[in-house]
Amino acid sequence: MKTKLGLLYGGKSAEHNVSMQTAMAVIKALDLNKFDIHPIYITEKGEWIQGPQLMGPVESVKELSFSGASSTAPLAFSGAVEKGEEKSKGFDVIFPLLHGPNGEDGTVQGMLELLNLPYVGNGVLASSAGMDKVIMKNIFAQAGLSQVKYTWFIRSEWEKDRAASYNKVENELGYPCFVKPANLGSSVGISKCTSKDELEKAFEEAFQYDRKVIVEEGIVAREVEIGVLGNDHPECSVAGEIIPKKDFYDYKAKYEDGNTALVIPAEITEDQHNMLKDMSVTAFKALDCSGLVRSDFFLTSDGKAYINEVNTMPGFTPFSMFPLLWKHTGIEYPQLIEKLVNLAIERHEEKQKIKHTF
Repeated sequence: MKTKLGLLYGGKSAEHNVSMQTAMAVIKALDLNKFDIHPIYITEKGEWIQGPQLMGPVESVKELSFSGASSTAPLAFSGAVEKGEEKSKGFDVIFPLLHGPNGEDGTVQGMLELLNLPYVGNGVLASSAGMDKVIMKNIFAQAGLSQVKYTWFIRSEWEKDRAASYNKVENELGYPCFVKPANLGSSVGISKCTSKDELEKAFEEAFQYDRKVIVEEGIVAREVEIGVLGNDHPECSVAGEIIPKKDFYDYKAKYEDGNTALVIPAEITEDQHNMLKDMSVTAFKALDCSGLVRSDFFLTSDGKAYINEVNTMPGFTPFSMFPLLWKHTGIEYPQLIEKLVNLAIERHEEKQKIKHTF
């Protein structure tokens, strides 16, 4: 019996186009003998449009950009909830291929929880905490994970006294430093600063994308990443290293000009790999993650490791770091998708054991 899989993609986010590319890649990889594929497109304005069942792969994102009558989010899943012992004609699993706010941040996950639907990836808590870099780093600090120095600001306090914000960065972190929107991924809105003039411009840029920004100390280090897969008993992939040919790994380097080298497996010692795996699992459990996570680290020349962040819905095309890490660990892209679907069902079944009456 085939699995009725709802693919949720697009989204009201600056990472809309990244999500579209991910959806196209997943559709090409899915085995139509195992899955009935039902696309659900979220426009950049936040409209939900359910397209017709896909009978084969698509060749361009235009084929996935449906137009026409939209529906509210819950109606897009009408009939999806089990009634008594008879399961309705709704979806067996939802795969949210959404990046950034309004998709990767716990909002959609909360809706799916209310609908009692199995879904791939992290739950409400892990998604929301993992999306907000400030909250995530505070949790990592509580878990005892090593991190570079950081501070953060909200727009209203910055607007009230911009000079004080810049002075705080210079006094606590110094240069170079990185200014980032707290709730975005894919390196959108990130700037590297080596002077006060650049810092001022960076704040202006980052606050276009969020009401909160985080500023991190810049250090000389290698950028190493590890994939984590599982629920209560997560497993880690080989490590991979990002070697940007530009000054840092920005949006253009990731998605447009290919100006980055990925070295998989990374040239690190077995002890270093074990250390990064231990830190990855600690971070995974600290955020109560499930399904998948990509853990990003800084590794210095003297062997010290600092966790930078985790991504609860990492880039997921076949050429993205997370699938490549697992490919080099022995799990091909189509197999990886099936594992994630199975983990979603496993977690959903576990949750059904919870009593809701007293």
